[in-house]
Amino acid sequence: MPSISPNLERVSTTPNKIFIARLLGMDVFDPLGDRLGRLRDIVVLKQSFGALSALTGTAGQKGKEPIVVGIVIEVLGKKRIFVPMTRVTTIESSQIICTGLVNLRRFEQRGSEALVVAEIFDRKVRLTDGSGEAMVEDVAMEQRRNGDWFLSELFVSRAHETGGLLRRRKDTLIVDWNEAILSTDLEPQAATAYVENHANANPADLADAIHEMNDKRMVEVAHELQDERLADVLQELPEDDQVEILSHLDVERAAQVLEEMEPDDAADLLNELSDAQREELLHLMEPEEADDVRRLLEYEEGTAGSLMNPVPIILSPEATVAEALAHIRQEEISPAMAAAVLVARPPLETPTGKYLGMVHMQQLLRYPPSELVGTLLDSSIEPVSDMSSLAEISRILATYDLTIIPVVNQHDRLVGAITIDDVLDAILPEDWRTYDDGTPIRKVGRRFE
Repeated sequence: MPSISPNLERVSTTPNKIFIARLLGMDVFDPLGDRLGRLRDIVVLKQSFGALSALTGTAGQKGKEPIVVGIVIEVLGKKRIFVPMTRVTTIESSQIICTGLVNLRRFEQRGSEALVVAEIFDRKVRLTDGSGEAMVEDVAMEQRRNGDWFLSELFVSRAHETGGLLRRRKDTLIVDWNEAILSTDLEPQAATAYVENHANANPADLADAIHEMNDKRMVEVAHELQDERLADVLQELPEDDQVEILSHLDVERAAQVLEEMEPDDAADLLNELSDAQREELLHLMEPEEADDVRRLLEYEEGTAGSLMNPVPIILSPEATVAEALAHIRQEEISPAMAAAVLVARPPLETPTGKYLGMVHMQQLLRYPPSELVGTLLDSSIEPVSDMSSLAEISRILATYDLTIIPVVNQHDRLVGAITIDDVLDAILPEDWRTYDDGTPIRKVGRRFE
């Protein structure tokens, strides 16, 4: 990328008004052209909107629109930081440029602040012209002559019923900020736009963003996610958030989401529920999925059996390299689980027949597709017992530089596999997701105990 002059004037390259949805995901650079991160949200002061305007029944006043105080960008390490608008020098159609002097401390939202994407998008508004309610799809921010940015317009939509068949037609329009009254923070809020704007986000990154929301907004976003997507996100959330979301789902949908989760993660979550809730959900799950989870629940916490995934890649010794690689290429297989295939005598469903050995993915890549996996077994790696301790498992993974290790029962039958991420989750403090650089991450609307 060509170098960018550090002496760029804001007025020369920055439009006076821009809609925020167009900025999301845009790269943020310093004056020398080095990439700092990506824009994720806009921070404004809660002035003339939300509970204040709705409770008084009046719209915001001209000249007193919410002031934009900064932007939230996602930097290396997927951490979200705050950059004041005074440090933003240029906003263009393809990039944002700031001074480069940024504080890498994790962004913490204050009570007087609001996030445009997370809290204003999808919000209901009542139009002051008496035409009814609408839904916010986008927000425009505008720059005054003194350089300050403020929220100036709302891009809203509303549905109308047309014809005798009750067909619905959606109208869109742009209204000034002072021509609409936003719903209160306590009223239900959709999450369609938020989910669409984070459609390509890694589940762990989306979970990080959801974790910092208040409980109400967190549940609203969770309701909008598809079952598989929600399952992936739940697996990356702290236990308290997992329970909070699951408890606000319809019990049938909660069971469907648990089916989409990895069995070991589903078992961990169910362990946080009461016996009655756990049995109800297991009863509603597909029998095959429920059986895998039930087997894990039988193990004592901290043992290999409680940590393992009961559905690794398992093949017979007569399978070919081509078949093994086809299993590894499946999208739902995690990178850690795809590091090796496990070989056992039929039956191949856990608990299997006699465990024979494992074949590393790297080994598979060295041989022709027709080669049998039974001839490529690594006999130097011994499986661990399902009753092995966490300390023992950690030592083995570290000693042999492994990302996966097979687990067998007392009869030498394969019952699952443990991956390095399972071990890290167990070793790290329970609240590791709620801390950043040793400092607790403040959650708006709820204090950590």
